[in-house]
Amino acid sequence: MKAFGKKTWVIAEGYIPSYGNGPEPEFTSHETACILNTSNQTAEVEITIFFTDKDPVGPYKLTVEAQRTKHLRFNDLKDPQPVPKDTDYASVITSNIPVVVQHTRLDSRQAENALLTTIAYSE
Repeated sequence: MKAFGKKTWVIAEGYIPSYGNGPEPEFTSHETACILNTSNQTAEVEITIFFTDKDPVGPYKLTVEAQRTKHLRFNDLKDPQPVPKDTDYASVITSNIPVVVQHTRLDSRQAENALLTTIAYSE
């Protein structure tokens, strides 16, 4: 299949609330990068996190197998360090082959949950 997408994606908005309402883990407030790899090759993906008042952190490394999707919660990133909660951040996602990235946030701080989704900016 054709490899759709780009090799560089940017999510300029990021924020993980430190609390939420509802059962865990379904209603844990989170940010997610949904990464689609339509090619016949494994995608080697790296994520770098940028902050308002400190140096970037990364790369966080992961793979997305050929013709698969991965929904990666930023809450689950641990190495080189966890993404801090209650902190503004942005991310740059790079891949060795073209992929498509969509960004999703679940904010469950109120009983009336809000879900936001948008396609990331590609370069």
